[in-house]
Amino acid sequence: MQFDERIISIVNEAEERCKSSFAKLERVALENQNKVLEAFSKNNVGQRHFAQTNGYGYDDIGRDTLCKVFADVFRCESAIVSPLMVSGTHALTVALYGVLRPGDELLAVSGAPYDTLKEVILGDGIGSLKDFGVTYRQVDLKNGAFDYEGIKHAINDKTKLVFVGRSRGYEWRDALDVREIGKMANFVKDLKPDVVVMCDNCYGEFVDVIEPTEVGVDIAVGSLIKNIGGGIAPSGGYVAGKKSVVDQVAYRLTSPSIGMEVGSYAYGYREFYQGLFLAPHVTLQALKSSVLFGEVFDSVGYKTMPRPNSDCKDIIRSVMFDTKDELIAFCRAVQKASPVDSNVTPFPWDMPGYEHQVIMAAGTFVAGASIELSADSPIKEPYIAYIQGGLTYEHAKIAAMYCLQSVLENK
Repeated sequence: MQFDERIISIVNEAEERCKSSFAKLERVALENQNKVLEAFSKNNVGQRHFAQTNGYGYDDIGRDTLCKVFADVFRCESAIVSPLMVSGTHALTVALYGVLRPGDELLAVSGAPYDTLKEVILGDGIGSLKDFGVTYRQVDLKNGAFDYEGIKHAINDKTKLVFVGRSRGYEWRDALDVREIGKMANFVKDLKPDVVVMCDNCYGEFVDVIEPTEVGVDIAVGSLIKNIGGGIAPSGGYVAGKKSVVDQVAYRLTSPSIGMEVGSYAYGYREFYQGLFLAPHVTLQALKSSVLFGEVFDSVGYKTMPRPNSDCKDIIRSVMFDTKDELIAFCRAVQKASPVDSNVTPFPWDMPGYEHQVIMAAGTFVAGASIELSADSPIKEPYIAYIQGGLTYEHAKIAAMYCLQSVLENK
């Protein structure tokens, strides 16, 4: 890829301004790496845990130990780690159906959940929570923060589960700070002690030195092809938190008579262990990539979220463009700068589970893995691209040059 001298200069100057932010992120990664290493050591992880299993998978030490390692990383009582959860949405769905019963109410306190969950909750005639008699209420954020007065008035006797999304979805706001999520969890527990607080933790793992399960959240749920899979895990999801709640989710994942007593995996578990071990470092690469993209595009006049020099609360960087053409050019440049399918040209399309046409750029080794450098956006005003991931910072720097050059050519 050939770049104009002006483009190289803009990106190099932006990189210099990012150095203090990079240093803070490196300290977080070091602490998280130590946390992961301690969990591996405590559980005596060995080669035997990587072996493949088949059939029912009784006494599968690879599966059982992986769950224990995740629980220790999240500093909680229990965890489910399953290669058979096909996405973050699937993991979240299993968790919701595990906890909620007919007549219960689900209360979302960070606004509307991500697009792919809306049909899970409110779809008609498709086996949604609504079809099973679960009601739904929503409290929007107020200026990007929890509306405590609104939450107080919304909670009632039927409220069984309080749902919070740590990341932003397709919204022009920053992600939520894990400490603020903890404050909210304790607030609702004071109002209704038996309520279950659930956090959609996608894009948030290892961004901070603590996880939601350490500050009062009952269960955190996420995808293994995002942060915590380290770019190695080929599939899967996790649920981590209080044992009593995790057990209910396990009964939904398999059956009430079985729970996590079974579940084989014929391909072996090495990639899941190795991915978790690499995850603090890979998340650091993604965060440094995010900071650089934010600084680069802010420097040429585009609005970015989070703002430069502010702390990252997830791995996503939002960039607001002036036109649809600029947005599409940006996403196509991400694809062109990818190691896989760089010859593919992404177009907006009617993607299942989304309200608007979506353009997605993801030239990834693991299909759809958003811990790898990727970008997506609904085609609607304002024209905002959501870029995330980056297995290596060096790749992201090259991609930032290419994206900037492509966007400026399409102004």
